[in-house]
Amino acid sequence: MKIRRAHDRDAEVITAQNIALAKESEGIILNNQTTLAGVTALLVDTTKGFYLVAEENNTVIGQLMITFEWSDWRNRSLWWVQSVYVQEPWRKQGVFTELLDHAKEMAHREGVPFLRLYVHDHNTSAQEVYEKMGWHHDPYRMYHLPV
Repeated sequence: MKIRRAHDRDAEVITAQNIALAKESEGIILNNQTTLAGVTALLVDTTKGFYLVAEENNTVIGQLMITFEWSDWRNRSLWWVQSVYVQEPWRKQGVFTELLDHAKEMAHREGVPFLRLYVHDHNTSAQEVYEKMGWHHDPYRMYHLPV
């Protein structure tokens, strides 16, 4: 298995995986065109973040996205892990572990103090995976305000 930063040529497979992720984890149907535009925007603008992809035999089998949050309390960036997806036949084979280990190594080199992620309340299988991998539950509750 090879872990690498995604390129613009990966946009379609990442889009397909994001659509599958939304449907599987939250029952949401994403618009392909909008999702492709969002994936492409991140791939071409590295200030937004980046994707890591896992490849087997030159085929993308999993992904995770990193986005940046500036912390004035720490005077450095925190990294958010998002859009984590591993194709069904590759689950429980260490794909996510490899992706996360690669992200952690990169974050360590960049001086990032820790990684953050959020998970849907009802996605208990993902919560179990994260906790087994050493993630700690923070005492924060997420909100959003439509504008």
